[in-house]
Amino acid sequence: MLTSAATSRPAPRWSRTVAVVTAVLALTTACTTSGGRAQHPAAPQASAVVAAGYDAATREDAEFNRQFRHETADVDGVKMHYVTGGAGEPLVLLHGWPQSWYSWREIMPALAEKHTVYALDLPGLGDSEGAPSSYDKATLARYVHRLLAGRLGLHRINLAGHDLGAGVAFQYATQFPDEVVRYAHLDYPMPGPALGANAYRQASWHMSFHSQDGFPELLVDDDVRDYLSLFYGYVAYGGTSFGGPGAKAPFTARQIDEYARTYQRPQVLTGGFALYRTLDQDERDNKAAKPITMPTMLLTAEGTLDFTRSTVRPLMPNITRAVEVPAAGHWLIRENPEFVTTELVTFFARGADR
Repeated sequence: MLTSAATSRPAPRWSRTVAVVTAVLALTTACTTSGGRAQHPAAPQASAVVAAGYDAATREDAEFNRQFRHETADVDGVKMHYVTGGAGEPLVLLHGWPQSWYSWREIMPALAEKHTVYALDLPGLGDSEGAPSSYDKATLARYVHRLLAGRLGLHRINLAGHDLGAGVAFQYATQFPDEVVRYAHLDYPMPGPALGANAYRQASWHMSFHSQDGFPELLVDDDVRDYLSLFYGYVAYGGTSFGGPGAKAPFTARQIDEYARTYQRPQVLTGGFALYRTLDQDERDNKAAKPITMPTMLLTAEGTLDFTRSTVRPLMPNITRAVEVPAAGHWLIRENPEFVTTELVTFFARGADR
């Protein structure tokens, strides 16, 4: 269980917190862009004990549970967890780091008015159990496909991915192009023909830090919640990652509790960092990929559209809608849910029109 950081941490753990902060500051100095320069504001503290289990965040949410249900399915030795509900054409949602299916929870009811929604925990992450054979995005896409097409019989889907989950979603679309009607790519510059993995890692200290073998786990494992709380603010609207003065995490204490609940599992923590350790393979796979031709929408943080579009354009020549989300940093869905919902509903309502 996850309890309040203010009440449950033994005193000796502060030495580990100091070690984390010291290492992060050193990496920031070495690897960050010129915009990363400010202090981290205080993060919200945990507000309540969070129960264990895949339905921990929704167990007492009667309204949500009337519309959605938690399911699991075994896929090549990985028990994949997903949440589904609604009616209409399938819409599959893939999360990024450090999040889970829960990143979509706020906008799922609106999406479910028009679609049967499937919000997945990626293999090895969230409340999925077991480790995939690799965390490169092409391999993860094949696990997702075996769940959707092989276990659930979904051979025509709409697809949306955020952050590193968008890397998985792109690989799904390029490997199974006849099965994806429309694709929404949310705030993920792509390693590939226009951006090498090494240059990608140098864009921010955290990409270099997370790519190190074993080192992030050693520093973070006892302070997962603290680390995530600081990181959420770093790439939020106004955060230092975007050259701003600094920002608080845009998530509530209970939302951070839920993400920390899953990433406190050692295998999930390592799996999350493995998403970064496989960027070189992602670059190779994306360079070899056939560009996707289905209608594609690109949503980015405010101020980052041109850069992100330059990295994905060689792989997505049919971008029919590209827009920055106003007053949003990296956490588009949380920071401006109304705007993102409207964009997704409008885009996917157009169906297979080409």
